[in-house]
Formats: sequence, structure tokens, C-alpha cells
Amino acid sequence: MDTIINRKNNKKKYLTIAALVIVILSYLGYSMVTKKRSFNVKKNEISIKTVEQDFFEDFMVFQARVEPMNSLLVNIVEGGSVQEIFVSNGDMVIKGQPLARLYNPNTELNYMQQETAIIEQINNLNKAKLDLRNQELNLAKDLIAIEHDFQDAKNLFDLNKKLFEQEILAKNEWEKTQENFRFQKERMNIIKQSVTKEKQANQIQIGQLNQSIGIMEKSLGILRNNKKNFLVLAPLSGRLTSFEPVLGQTYQQGQTLGKIDVMKGYKLMADVDEFYLPKVTQGKKGTVDFNGKDVEVVIAKVIPEIKSGKFQVEMNFVSHEDLDLRQGLSFSVRLNLSVKTKSIVLSKGSFYQETSGKWIFVVTGDKAERRNIEVGRENPLYYEITKGLKPGEKVITSSYKDYTEAELLNIE
Repeated sequence: MDTIINRKNNKKKYLTIAALVIVILSYLGYSMVTKKRSFNVKKNEISIKTVEQDFFEDFMVFQARVEPMNSLLVNIVEGGSVQEIFVSNGDMVIKGQPLARLYNPNTELNYMQQETAIIEQINNLNKAKLDLRNQELNLAKDLIAIEHDFQDAKNLFDLNKKLFEQEILAKNEWEKTQENFRFQKERMNIIKQSVTKEKQANQIQIGQLNQSIGIMEKSLGILRNNKKNFLVLAPLSGRLTSFEPVLGQTYQQGQTLGKIDVMKGYKLMADVDEFYLPKVTQGKKGTVDFNGKDVEVVIAKVIPEIKSGKFQVEMNFVSHEDLDLRQGLSFSVRLNLSVKTKSIVLSKGSFYQETSGKWIFVVTGDKAERRNIEVGRENPLYYEITKGLKPGEKVITSSYKDYTEAELLNIE
């Protein structure tokens, strides 16, 4: 007889094993998701600073150079090549002193041609004036002759009138005498009116010719003065700087040959980063260290034009005491942008380059945990912390370049 064997049920066993695997995998996945990404760092490779409660002052520091209060450029009026040099860079010069001589043969020839043409025009105008004068003289001569004829006719009229009244002169002769007298009288009156009008017209023409001659002579004078512009003269007295001409070198009209500094006071000029343009305004005060003493300066002018990421600032010394300044000296200017206020501050560090001030590692024991923060104002020394940190907390301020993705640092 066959024996009945009961088959074992493994389905329950497999389900149990599968459930255990799912639980283990879920746990491992949860752990991987929730576990903070950590990074090991050495303590001697990082900088740790303490957050402080202190007075924060918004200021900036930049370099400024000493320049004379007033300067004037020496520009080329007539271009040409340098023929002679009379002074050297750095010399003291007086107004009108020759600095250099330039020469341009083409310009010289052009001046001669223009001068000849103007002189010829002046001569032609003077000849026209002479012709008008001669015309007036001829009219005057004609008028004298006509007046003489009239006077002869009048004398004959007076004589024949008496003879006719005495019945000595025939009637037809008397009528001829009357007609001749009338003719000579009307002729003289017409010629006089013509001469008067001719003189008036000539006077107008002569006046216009004189005006034209005056303009021509003025142009000739300017032309002759321009020929003198090859000689470069000092426009005022002072120290000659940036003057470096070379014999034979050609300069164009309007090009700058040098600069004259008026040695009556100094100012400071600085190139400032465009980031500070909204903060730097006229009237703001700062200080410079001069021989160990703080000297106050004030912004006199802000030139807002941006060149290569910078704008220019002109500053004056507030004190009128005689400072032993020299052109070209450089000073570090500390410019105050706001008054001191009590704030939470943190020393500046390289961490800002990677975080832009949005987060930082806060140190607790041998761990440093990532924390979000907010940074307000800044100056060359400190950041103003507006949110995320408390006074007394320690933070890492060195570069985060190697662990920007880390959330926890293990300090060894």
C-alpha cells in the first residue's frame, strides 16, 4: 500500500524573507537620505573667528594721489616736427617762456600762399578806392568848368539886358543870350545834383571797401600770428610736467605736449571701484595718515563716468595748515560712509567668495555645521550679520572651495 506524503508549504517562508529585505532596504535608503554629508578637515588648515557684538562703521579704504590744485595742458596749435627744445621736464617756467619749436614746411608754404593772396586782394581794394577818388576829382573838375560857363553866361546876360533896355542890342541877340543863360543854369543844377549823388554813392562804396580791407588786414594779422604758433610758449607760470618731446618727433594739431601745474595748493585724486558709486557723494569726509597724524579730507567732486570699472573722485584737504606735500605722493584714504551703530559683526574672510554671504559653517566642539545667514553692510574689516548668528558663536571664515557640498565638517 502506498504512503501519502504531505507537501511542505514554502510560500509563507518566502513572503517573510521578502518583507525583511524590503524593511532593510528602506532603512538603508532613509539613512542615506537623512544622513548629513560630512567632510574631514584639519584644524590648522582653517581659520575660526568669533562673532562679536560691536560698533559697526561703514567705511571704505582706497589709494589717492597728490596733484596740484590747478593745472593747464600745453597743446599744439600748429602741428609739425620738433625742431628745438628749450626746457626740460620738471622745470619751473614763466608765462610766455618758449618751450619748444616745431616746423612744418607744407604749412609754412601754405601760409606764404595765403599771405600773398590776401595782400593782392588788399591792393585790389585800395586800387578800387583810388579809382573812386579819381572819379570824384574828375566830377569836381567838370563842375568847376560848368560853373565857369554859367558865370560867363550870367555876366553876358546882365550886360545884354542893359543894352537891350537901352535899345542898343537887337531882340534876337537878347533872346539868344536869355536862352544860353537858362541852359547854363539848368545844366549847372543838374550836374551839381549828379555830383552830390555820385559822392554819396562813392562814400558808401569806399566805406564798404574800407570794411573789406579791415577784414583782410585782420586776417593777415591772424595768419602772421599763426606762423608764430610753431613756437610753443608756456600759457602760464608753474612747474612743467609730462613734457617729453623728442627731436624730430611729429605732433598733430591739438595734441598735448605737456602740462603746467600751478604750485598753489594740492588736491587728492583717486580711482574708486564702481560698486561704491551710489555711496560716494560730494561733502563726505575721510582721513589720511600724514606723518603719523590723521589729516581730514572732504570729497569736492565725483566724476561718475565709469572707465575700466572705476570712477574718479577729487578730494580737498580740510585743514589750511601748510602740509609738506609733493606731486605724485600716494595716500591711503579712509572714507566714512555712515555713523557708528551697534551691530553683530564678523571678521572678513575667504568664505564669502563661495557662499556670497548666504551660509556659513558654525563650530561646535570638533564639528562645524552648515547654517544659513544674512549679511548686511560691509567694510574692509567686517561684515554686518543681520540674521543667523549670535555673539560668541565661532565660525569658519577661511575658503570653502573644497567642501561647498558638505553639510557637516569633522575638525581633526
